[in-house]
Amino acid sequence: MKKNVKEFFIRTLSDPILIYTTVVMMSMMYHYGAAMTPVYGIITYISGWAFFRLFEYMQKHNLIGAALYMIAFFAVTRLAGYCINVGREIYPITWGVWFLTPQDALDYSFWYTFALFVLFDMFMASVIYYFTRVRYRIFMNFLIFIIPFAVYGKEYEKMPTYFIILMALGYILTMIYMRSLNETERTKIVNKPDTWRSVAVFTVIFAVISSTVPKPEVEADRTVLETLINADQFTDRLIAMLNVFRDDTDGSQFRSTASNIPVYYVSADEPLRLKTLTYTSYDFSTDKWSAGVLDEKEEKITPDMPMDMTGNSIYAEALLKAAQTDSSFADRYNIDADTGLKIPAAKKVRIYSAVQSGKYAPVPQSSYAITRTSYVGRVAMTATGLIKAYEGNFMQTNTFDYEYYPDVFFANETNRNFISSLSDYDYYEMTLQAEDILADEYMNSPNGEYRDYIGGLLQELQFTERYYQEYLNNYLDYGNNERIKKFAEEITADCSTEYEKASKLRWYFYMNDYTYDTEFSTQGKNAEDFIFDTKTGVCYEYATAMTLMARSIGIPARYCEGFNMQTEFKSENVRTNGYDIDYVVTAQDAHGFPELYLRGYGWLSFEPTMTDAVAEEESTASGNLSKAGIFILILSLLTLVGIMIYPTVSHMVFIKRNNRREPNQAVYMTIHRLCRLYNVGEGNTARDAQKIIKDFSGADISETVLMFEKSEYGGEKLDENCRQKSMEEYIAAYVALKETKKENRRRRKLKRS
Repeated sequence: MKKNVKEFFIRTLSDPILIYTTVVMMSMMYHYGAAMTPVYGIITYISGWAFFRLFEYMQKHNLIGAALYMIAFFAVTRLAGYCINVGREIYPITWGVWFLTPQDALDYSFWYTFALFVLFDMFMASVIYYFTRVRYRIFMNFLIFIIPFAVYGKEYEKMPTYFIILMALGYILTMIYMRSLNETERTKIVNKPDTWRSVAVFTVIFAVISSTVPKPEVEADRTVLETLINADQFTDRLIAMLNVFRDDTDGSQFRSTASNIPVYYVSADEPLRLKTLTYTSYDFSTDKWSAGVLDEKEEKITPDMPMDMTGNSIYAEALLKAAQTDSSFADRYNIDADTGLKIPAAKKVRIYSAVQSGKYAPVPQSSYAITRTSYVGRVAMTATGLIKAYEGNFMQTNTFDYEYYPDVFFANETNRNFISSLSDYDYYEMTLQAEDILADEYMNSPNGEYRDYIGGLLQELQFTERYYQEYLNNYLDYGNNERIKKFAEEITADCSTEYEKASKLRWYFYMNDYTYDTEFSTQGKNAEDFIFDTKTGVCYEYATAMTLMARSIGIPARYCEGFNMQTEFKSENVRTNGYDIDYVVTAQDAHGFPELYLRGYGWLSFEPTMTDAVAEEESTASGNLSKAGIFILILSLLTLVGIMIYPTVSHMVFIKRNNRREPNQAVYMTIHRLCRLYNVGEGNTARDAQKIIKDFSGADISETVLMFEKSEYGGEKLDENCRQKSMEEYIAAYVALKETKKENRRRRKLKRS
């Protein structure tokens, strides 16, 4: 007995199909959380073993097995649902949106990721087992094999090489194991050890070659194309188009084919958004944004560095400090002084100008200080957070050093709840009171780090006091377009905070079939047309629409232009003034986006333009793979479902159609379908088919064959009774075929065991 149990566990735990399933799941889950991959592998191995035992039981006990499978399915879906519900409480977007969104644009969510794993775990175990052990299908196994690749492909991400090799090896060995080395009643392996030896040699050679042979890297050389025009003229034109201040903009620069000549080089830990221009007023009649007073107003002018800038989350920190300093302030605004705000650690970024930059410098998102610039002369900060040359222009090769907070403040639940708790109070009055408290604290503190810290918080409150009313006066104008206002209110009806409303507006464009198209003509159209009718445009249209919709529901918003920093700098051993270059920003990265003012936090940029990166990659093979990945995944799943239900559906369709045919045609089609179901070759007669069917399943179709001969060879007109009789024999033969195949599978399993 112990020996049998031991052999059972050795056989089942070393099952190559189980190991292959584990590799497939690990390769896929690596994409969603690399650190958890070994854990997912262990869970897959254990749960897969349990699922496989369930599947074996189902084949021997159909009814009870099916019931157990439904119970398991219910348990898995309930577990996934629980994880999704927990994740939704601490994550700002729904699970479905999270799954469709590129993971490198999101913060890691354990609960959402585990829900995805749970669902895929049962799905993969089921389909891999079914199409190997139950119905061996090479094509379906291939579709299953490419699902992990499709998951990576939909986000233009490369699967790690070792996972590709393991996946390929697992697929090859699984196919060989289930076909060539799997003995059946018709196939006997005379010398199995020698066969396995050949397979092992092939597998080792494949693995070695895959691991060691260098993979070619091809990078297009655009030198000839870029030098076809005069470089100086092009640079002047580029700067005129992108970098100097313009009184108005219609987004035309985003619809042209820009060069990939570098505009900036950047040393940074992560990709950032750079802001170079802001606009206040939108004209529906011309579809243009124009600059206002705040866009040019100089808030600070200094010859010295560093220079403090508006600090976003610093406002929340200032309110909390005021509550900790004065308990009456905390009581009045119901602020828990013990709240631990999660302010992200500050980071540094250095930007190198590659061309003459005009009057405005690029400003990374969430910057709170410019610490240094190689520009000789005074610089100024505008009321909208831009950095400009107060005297003359910035020049080529100027550098700019900033400190910023990573844009993840709202990813933390404590932070979101703190901001939400302030929404019911008079924002301006609260700011004034906090300012008075910190002003006294500043005056009573000795010189040192603490006093400097309080001074920074106080400056943020003073800046807010100075400009909040200006925000309400300038950044709530949406042209009194009631259609836009009503629509924005409908979209955000179930939202309770400004951040939730802003996020809902952003995701609306992602989920409602808007199209990014640089060639679409917007002449004679405006933001209203884009929102309701055309749903087609470039980042200008997306950003304009979100800005106006936010304004219509009371959230101050402004339209901004700049660059998305997204292309890694690939040249090795290139350093500038001792700094490594991490990213290159080109004219192709020019971008329009909205900034919204969220009370309690400050200005936050959003990205409603879902397809910017995709549109820029349309002409490349990698871009095509990125777009095709999700399509392949969906197509694979649909094909899988279609193949599984096809026999039943085609049987039902045949019965329905045959009942509407003339009796002679119905009898002919019955013989034709039975020959196809029983794999009767074309060279056989109806009598041959009758015998083959009888021998295989015991079904009798003699009357149908007789009627077929009378109709085809005797020209006899058949009646309704003839059609009815042929259908009865067809159904009986169809049922007998299913039962015979089922019995044959059972015998083969008994023989293997």
